[in-house]
Amino acid sequence: MITTTRVSSNRSFDSQLEGFLSHLSSERGLATNTVNAYRADLAQLITILTKKSSTTKDIRWNRVTERRLQDYTVSLIQMGYTSASVARKIAAVRSFFQFLAEEGDIATSPATKLKARRQGRSLPDVLDEEAVVALLKAASEGSGAEGVRDRAMLELTYAAGLRVSEVVGPTGLDLSSIHLDDGWVRVLGKGSKERVVPLYPGIAERLRYFIHEARPVLMARGDSTRAAPRAVFLNAQGQPLTRQGYWLVLKRALAASGITTNVSPHTLRHSFATHLLRGGASLRHVQELLGHASIATTQVYTHLTDDQVRRVFEHAHPRA
Repeated sequence: MITTTRVSSNRSFDSQLEGFLSHLSSERGLATNTVNAYRADLAQLITILTKKSSTTKDIRWNRVTERRLQDYTVSLIQMGYTSASVARKIAAVRSFFQFLAEEGDIATSPATKLKARRQGRSLPDVLDEEAVVALLKAASEGSGAEGVRDRAMLELTYAAGLRVSEVVGPTGLDLSSIHLDDGWVRVLGKGSKERVVPLYPGIAERLRYFIHEARPVLMARGDSTRAAPRAVFLNAQGQPLTRQGYWLVLKRALAASGITTNVSPHTLRHSFATHLLRGGASLRHVQELLGHASIATTQVYTHLTDDQVRRVFEHAHPRA
């Protein structure tokens, strides 16, 4: 079967590409943001391959060779992408061609041997406990209901090790996710996988105050003709807070705290995991709290220090 993609002005995909993206979403259960990343990477593949062709704007997937894909990799490097970005894009290409081969659209995948240069994994910065306290204190100094919201939202992110997409946005927390009397929160993670994370009493009480006292103030500013939002965290207009809105809250708190290191919403999640490990939590427990499918991911993510490994070794080994 000859599979052809015609690249139009809107870069529309053909049925094989759409079928692959549908496979990622429905069969592999990948999150919407992840599927969109695959879509963007494959759109770029089409752009680069068609620029290399001097005779046609059509791509016949069964005629794409390993050499053309190697040239594609070189193009990415020349465009200035980091090794991590190149590796991610190559992984998308490998998965796509493997899918075509399994579906019988091509005889064999030309991407099987396609590899990116190995590079150490980049990890976000970690805030120490004093910096976390300073950040949360700065967030609570905001005015009115917004200040209560900002402190509760940032502290919850750290307290439960949440991704920003698990806090706000389409897959963020709604009111039914939080069970304050029992002290836990239900989180919808990557691949629509649910997990339950316990809450310590301090953050539970802070959330209780926000939900019962400050959130109604924000909700009253919204459009009364529309259904009341179920999202936990609302913006100044009474609508669900977005990821961009979360970033603005974090940036304001960072500026007020005087913290100058590189901090993102993911830094709070990373700090949560690191602090738990330093406090004696096991990798397996941290893996469960973070919602990682593989404990190897947790071990890399929490970057155990040599001193920590040495202490664990000396404590656990019978002859140490």
